[in-house]
Amino acid sequence: MKKIFNSLIFKLVLAVTLGLIIGFCSNESVMNVIVTLKYILGQIIFFTVPLIIIGFIAPSIAKLKNNASKLLGYAVSLAYISSVGAATFSAIFGYILIPKLSIQSTTESLRQLPELIFKLDIPEIMPVMSALFLSVIIGLAVAWTNADLFEKLLDQFQGIVLSLVNRIIIPILPLFIATTFATLAYEGSITNHLPVFLKVIVIVIIGHFIWLALLYAIGGAMSGKNPIEVLKHYGPAYLTAVGSMSSAATLPVALSCARKSKVLRKDILDFSIPLCANIHLCGSVLTEVFFVMLVSQILYGQIPSVSSMVLFIILLGVFAIGAPGVPGGTVMASLGLITSVLAFNETGTALILTIFALQDSFGTACNVTGDGALTLMLTGIANKKNINNNEISENI
Repeated sequence: MKKIFNSLIFKLVLAVTLGLIIGFCSNESVMNVIVTLKYILGQIIFFTVPLIIIGFIAPSIAKLKNNASKLLGYAVSLAYISSVGAATFSAIFGYILIPKLSIQSTTESLRQLPELIFKLDIPEIMPVMSALFLSVIIGLAVAWTNADLFEKLLDQFQGIVLSLVNRIIIPILPLFIATTFATLAYEGSITNHLPVFLKVIVIVIIGHFIWLALLYAIGGAMSGKNPIEVLKHYGPAYLTAVGSMSSAATLPVALSCARKSKVLRKDILDFSIPLCANIHLCGSVLTEVFFVMLVSQILYGQIPSVSSMVLFIILLGVFAIGAPGVPGGTVMASLGLITSVLAFNETGTALILTIFALQDSFGTACNVTGDGALTLMLTGIANKKNINNNEISENI
């Protein structure tokens, strides 16, 4: 029971509940304080966004050494294609389904929020796109020059950033979300949209199963093997991911499930499953794309343009490869994209963080189960390219 109370999802549910109650019951004086607190917490969170981008993207690229085997290149490429494909699939159905949900924009007839008591600005150290470009060029330069010392520094910096996320951002996140929902309730913009969020969560989970079916069908075609011989063993891994909300935490169970399959090469899965647990986040990406489109329609009165979504999806695939394998890692790593490419404000970002976290366990389960399909694809590629054990072991 104590573990449940300490879980992030319980804290977020509690934050949403308390925020709604406070927002419905508070007067203008109380909301003065809440709006100010929300602004300050938002400044702290968004200050760390460029650090998160550099801390996770640069080390991930740096680890792709010049002497990496072809199989590593295939694995990263398949993970990127799967994530971008899932995001594109989600966006297409978002444009089709979201207008049919009869969502009314909340930009009109809202109760006016009170002014800030005081304004504390904490500017980011650099723009988000600058952080992304810096991460890419540093990561590539380290890989090209085999700069072992700098690679270790990047690894240590990644640990520092992950510590900041775990010790500062995650603890203040429930408070930030509570203040956000308090302002939404005070304005009157949240009351009519909770049923819509519940419907969309169901739609997204159905989307996960459709994408998994497609991945396994492709895996079967590429390997010439029956994909059911892999998928039927993944039940325990799926349930573990639902409970843990972490691909990294599910890794031992996923390895055990994959090893039960008769059609996967053991040398391939020992390489692929741990790698894909960190770089293949198709379920999380699918979820995030649909949710950003929904929130944009609710808060800003329109779905992002096709050009904005195309840019967002292409970059999100890169961010997914470098995202930390922790609950909510994908959306945390891509906060910069949400604010810069899609122009979300603090309210929109907090809403995305909340609804993403409330269903993140199902996205993680899709990620983990999809790793089996990618391993099946890699088995087929390795057999056709005659990639042997020695080439694979170089990357384990």
